[in-house]
Amino acid sequence: MKAVSASASRYAMIHQVLRDAIVNGTARHGLVLLEAPLAELFGTSRVPVRKALDLLHDEGLICRFNGRGYLINPEGLAMEPLRLPLSHTHLGLNGDDELVDTRPLGERIVEEIGAALSTCIAFGHYRLDEQAAADHYGVSRAVVREALMRLRDRGLVEKEPYSQWLAGPLTAREVTEDYQLRACLEPEALRQSAPNLDRGMLEAMLQRVLAAEESPQCSLEAIEQIEEDLHQGCLAGLQNRKIAALIRQGQSPMIISRIFYRLLGIGADPAMLAEHRLILELLLHGAFDAAALNLREHLQRASQRMLQRLKVLSVLPEQPIPAYLHKIS
Repeated sequence: MKAVSASASRYAMIHQVLRDAIVNGTARHGLVLLEAPLAELFGTSRVPVRKALDLLHDEGLICRFNGRGYLINPEGLAMEPLRLPLSHTHLGLNGDDELVDTRPLGERIVEEIGAALSTCIAFGHYRLDEQAAADHYGVSRAVVREALMRLRDRGLVEKEPYSQWLAGPLTAREVTEDYQLRACLEPEALRQSAPNLDRGMLEAMLQRVLAAEESPQCSLEAIEQIEEDLHQGCLAGLQNRKIAALIRQGQSPMIISRIFYRLLGIGADPAMLAEHRLILELLLHGAFDAAALNLREHLQRASQRMLQRLKVLSVLPEQPIPAYLHKIS
């Protein structure tokens, strides 16, 4: 079976695993594929499974029949449905294959709702329906509410007095204010944290930046790790919890970068990488004040780059969103 990139989206991973099993002839023809058992097998909600099955159906590898689910039937033959408990064996997979997402359900729902919110807020103002989200993911309303509380801490969603969850719009003003806040707080946080940073950790961070500079196409996962290294890892020693919370909430720029990468396939900005590299090199040389000064300048330059990206997003077509999100304006 072809290796699946850890950075691949969940539906793409499920689609690839099932497609390989069907094309290679290791999955049993006639086997009935149902959303719920597949979701359990892959350790996910039904949403990515449904999308993967739709793709397989469009490719003609599975087909509908007079019953629930799909039949594995790449040759379009007449056959009796084979209803078996889905397992690695029936799909022709090795039992040691790491298909199951072992994270708690709450973690997975936070990721999936967060991804949906991150996509939509660059295109307008949205209301989120708690019960509709619970139905969409096949979980309790309490699980959705807990996920939304955590996403509120990241600045992705807010709760109105009348119990409505609202998200967006992500505007130039909000991006500018986020960067202004970070430019005030992060340099001082770095000054406080820098003396206690582990040298080996800093060297590993620098190597990731150098690898990205040499790569013709840096992955989204690599870009986000580099951003996390400087703006979270290097500030992790900050003792002031209120400042740390404010820094965590000013993350709208990462939302723009994520949408930009997914829609346009544009990777790491060379200027961003060069600025990160300089700051890490200064930290390794013990030049903490200079590193903090360069961090401030990096954030000021990044603000202008991100505003330009936001202008580009404003002319792109709106992206499909889950039914639990309703556009207000």
